Parts: sequence; C-alpha cells; structure tokens
Amino acid sequence: MSNISSVDIFICDLPVVRPHKLSMTTITSQAIVIGIIKDESGITGVSEVATIGGASYGESTVEAIKANIDQYITPHLIGQNPIFFNRIMNNISKSVRGNYFAKSLIETALIDLAAKQREIPAYELFGGKIHNSLPLAWTLASGDTARDIEEAKEMLHQKRHNIFKLKIGSGDPDANVKHVGKIIKAVGDESRITVDINQAWDEYTALKQIKALEEMGVSMIEQPLPAWNYEGMSRLTERFDVSILADEAATSLHDTYRIIKARAGDAIALKPAKHGGILETKKIAGIAEAAGFGLYGGTMIESTIGNAVAASVYSTIPEFKFGTEIFGPLLYKDKLTLENIEVKDFEIQISDDIGFGVTLDYEKLEYYKR
Repeated sequence: MSNISSVDIFICDLPVVRPHKLSMTTITSQAIVIGIIKDESGITGVSEVATIGGASYGESTVEAIKANIDQYITPHLIGQNPIFFNRIMNNISKSVRGNYFAKSLIETALIDLAAKQREIPAYELFGGKIHNSLPLAWTLASGDTARDIEEAKEMLHQKRHNIFKLKIGSGDPDANVKHVGKIIKAVGDESRITVDINQAWDEYTALKQIKALEEMGVSMIEQPLPAWNYEGMSRLTERFDVSILADEAATSLHDTYRIIKARAGDAIALKPAKHGGILETKKIAGIAEAAGFGLYGGTMIESTIGNAVAASVYSTIPEFKFGTEIFGPLLYKDKLTLENIEVKDFEIQISDDIGFGVTLDYEKLEYYKR
C-alpha cells in the first residue's frame, strides 16, 4: 500500500437552515475544518471536525486547528503508511499536547485512507459494526416555544426524530423550564425529552430547576454546571433520580476517569472531535461502560463528513442509553459530499460503503473554503 504524500487542511463556513441557540452563542453559520490526506497513488482520506461559536464553546478554534496541523502534525505524517494510524497517533501524542480536535481530524483521515486502500468500511479497522442504525435525537433550539412544538410535531410525523433535546442555558431559568413543560405537554407522550444547560447554571439554580424538570418527566440533564465543578455535579447526581450527563467536562480519557471516580454525573456524551479521535472515543466508551455510566452519542454539529465518522464509530459501541444526536447535516443548507445522511423510522442508517461512506464534492469545497 502507498505511503502518505500530502496533507491539506481547509477551513469552510457553511450556512444553517435556522439559528441554533446555545447558552454561549447562537449559530447562524458553522465553521468546519476539512482534512485531506493523499497517498502516493492518489487515493485520499477525508475527514472533518467542527467547532461552535469561535472560542466561546471550547478552546479549539478552526484557525488554531489548521495552524497546528500544518506546523506541528504534518511533519509526522509524510512518508508514513496510514494503516499504522494507531502508532502514528501515539507518536504524535508524545510531541503535540492537547489539540484534540486537530488530532481527531488527522486520525480519522488516516483511517479513511487506510480503509479506502483496502476497499473496506472504516468500522472494520476499529472493532466492527454492531448496529445497522441508531436512535437519532433532534435539538429544538429556535428559542420560540410555538415554533419548537410545531417543529417537534413535524419531526414525529416524518418519523425522523422522537427524542428531543432542549437548549435551556441562555436566559431566565424559570422561563426556560416553563418552556420545557409546554413542550412536554404538547409532545411528551410521543417522545423522550432531554435538556442541555451547556454549563450555564450555578449549583443553587440547578437544585431548584432540576427538581422541577424531574417532576415533568425529563429523562436526562446535560452539563448543568461548569466543567470544572466536579463536586457540584457529584452532589446533583446523588440527589436526583434523573440522569446527569457530563459533556464539556468529559473531554479527555483522564477527565472521564475523574468524572467516573467522583460520580460527577452518571452518563457521558461521546464526541470523537473533543476526545481526540476514534481510538480515544472507544477507550472512553469502555471505561464508562465498566463503571455503569450511560452513553450518549453527541455531536459538534458536523456536516456530512464528520457526521459519517461519528456514525461509524458509534455503530461499534454496544449501547447508547440516551441514543445519539448526530443530526448535524440536517441543520445545514448545503453539504460538501455527494451523499446525504439517511434517517428511517427515527434512526440514522449506518453506511456500509468503503471508508466512512462519503465522497467529497471538490466544487463545493472550493466554493465554501475561506
């Protein structure tokens, strides 16, 4: 098999179909990074990571991801055989600290390339597929109750989603919880409702509001407290029956171990980009499973390429207690691949095509790249 000859990184900005409101920002256009690793025979491995709101969601920005790959990671790749992606990434980890999004972009492009060289689905290189499809949640984040209810009813009618997440970290907590109650009253009998605070509450606010949310029948509360507040998350987990899910707090393998040890939650949101790639995601899923923590297949709101990566790795993990939310492509007005994602009977279908099952549209890349 041919060795790596080039690494190219592109930043793109893709428009979304509607504003997507989180506690720290509102998405009106999404920034993504595309990685293309080519071998000496011309075969390409393609990958994607997305970031949210510049530096407002996390430390990784698209600009830093590109700069650090170009300067510090690419020299480790040229001339290497992509099938040794595990060894390559282990070597990179010794000389490049952190940079989880950048490492994820490179690792997944290596895996895509290695799979395409062998003409096999990527999931065959990291454990093999368990699931042919996975439950798919949808985030109701317009900020308007009537619009969210109308949107939820339409998703149920189309059999696209019957799990709904509400972003309620921004604004008045009392009003936001009432908003949740109205949506549960409208569609709760036909669906499961979760909420995401995106670290916006203090512990006093969380104690009051989680009690109300639990009584309403919300099935999971995502990251109610700031990522650093392990002790507060532990107290909430012990106090309430509703599941408390760690997302922003559960970045690295070591973060997740500390969360499990402190019981700072009882569920973990997986995201290949925030963990540093597929190999680390599988490790985190393993220790969470060993500790009896529930899993949620999270998203950084990637477009079709990054979404295919997440779907592929999630298909190899035994159980997702809270389903997945890899709906990203459905939020975009356009795509950078020739393929769409397929959703049937409330579940995303897992591709069996070679690599991650998507084909980069180079004309669209040229149009949307910075």
